Amino acid sequence: MKKNIGITDKWIRILIALVILILYAFSIITGTLAMVLLIIGIILLFTTLIGFCPLYTLFGINTNKKK
Repeated sequence: MKKNIGITDKWIRILIALVILILYAFSIITGTLAMVLLIIGIILLFTTLIGFCPLYTLFGINTNKKK
């Protein structure tokens, strides 16, 4: 499994996950939408931690500058 997520991409993913968490914590998003967004946030954080995104592989995207 080759890393395909670059540093800028990692920060963007973390920021999006944090925004979702804050919106949920302050009850701005609720119900089914909140659950779907929380799952997306968890996936974003998980893929950030491992540095690999399976969707990027399917679409041939690689934001990692290191070889």
